[in-house]
Amino acid sequence: MSADLVIVGLGYVGLPLAQGAVRRGVNVVGLDVKKAVVDGLNAGVSHIDDLSDADIAEMLQLGFTATTDSTCIEHAGAVVICVPTPLDESFAPDLGAVEGAARMIRDHLRAGTLVVLESTTYPGTTDDVMVPILEESGLKAGTDFYVAYSPERIDPGNPVYGIVNTPKVVGGIDAASTEAAAALYGRFIDTVVRVKGTREAEMAKLLENTYRHVNIALVNEMAIFSHDLGIDLWESIRAASTKPFGFQAFYPGPGVGGHCIPIDPNYLSYRVRMLGYPFRFVELAQEVSSRMPAYVVNRAMHNLNDRSMSLRGAKVLLLGVTYKKDISDERESPAQPVARRLLELGAVVSYADPHVESWNIDGQSVPRVADAVAAASTADLTILLQSHTAFDLDAIAETALALLDTRGVLNGPRIERL
Repeated sequence: MSADLVIVGLGYVGLPLAQGAVRRGVNVVGLDVKKAVVDGLNAGVSHIDDLSDADIAEMLQLGFTATTDSTCIEHAGAVVICVPTPLDESFAPDLGAVEGAARMIRDHLRAGTLVVLESTTYPGTTDDVMVPILEESGLKAGTDFYVAYSPERIDPGNPVYGIVNTPKVVGGIDAASTEAAAALYGRFIDTVVRVKGTREAEMAKLLENTYRHVNIALVNEMAIFSHDLGIDLWESIRAASTKPFGFQAFYPGPGVGGHCIPIDPNYLSYRVRMLGYPFRFVELAQEVSSRMPAYVVNRAMHNLNDRSMSLRGAKVLLLGVTYKKDISDERESPAQPVARRLLELGAVVSYADPHVESWNIDGQSVPRVADAVAAASTADLTILLQSHTAFDLDAIAETALALLDTRGVLNGPRIERL
């Protein structure tokens, strides 16, 4: 099968990219190693939040197809890699999926093809890791085929910004590669931003997420000492936000989740450590954010103690266990370490989340309640971890015996805000 574009990896990044392209008339083939994902997509079934089954049906009607057959690369004008880049057990970058995708492309690479890496990684990955694998084909990068890096900017659940209207950064190994990538993305993305090279494009993604990571950690640390000082930090943030210049609001919470914020800055920290010195801002931010779940549990314990109750044996209801509002993605959700610590201390934990049908912590199933309002009225303590739109928060606030609000959205006599 011939295609304008083959997208390797059909997850939260690759699938929306495919949708944006096919809607603008680009002939797209999706390539994934997971047969269940491919079979589901070809049957019109979506496996991510941002695309419905109807969206997949529309894509199929427009010519999209998914496959596990890597020979489709032989007939593609461009190949874009959108595979996961997690951290390994020692918190070092795990580029196994990127290397595997590069080897797959190598085996079917032909002259004139554009290869783009979108997976988040440390500066130098495209040139130093991917290109050498591709050149094992016998073809020369920059001479026989084009190579570029373009950071993904997917924001799951964002109702305003998607693939088409979010500017796309591209940087190639040479000017011709940059232009080839710009021409590809320009077919279906409104604004393409060219940068000097692959390393600048790789750094742009890490800068975006490190900026958020550090500022979230800042307000999390301020939340801890503001509570001890008797200061309502949420009110202070609201006041500071009235300044029309020089301030951007960030908000505290029970921790950071998802693939980007808790993971991506570590790629930059890893690369900096290779130079022989630490990236102290990132490492400190990671330290602050990683202790927030324990701080939430500590606040829960104090809340119960103030009412002459023990955490051991207390019924604790967790509201919202995903890492982000109004999506089902649980990756790196702070709800997991919160629940783990509560269970270790003997609490009787249940959860309510309209987007998560079942949930387990270290193999232990956590009971799900369907009616959050009724459950809050009998729980010794309710902890709001994620303020999903589907929750009737006013009713929950009205009926809850006690509520710890980690998102700063509620007020009331029985409500304690982080």
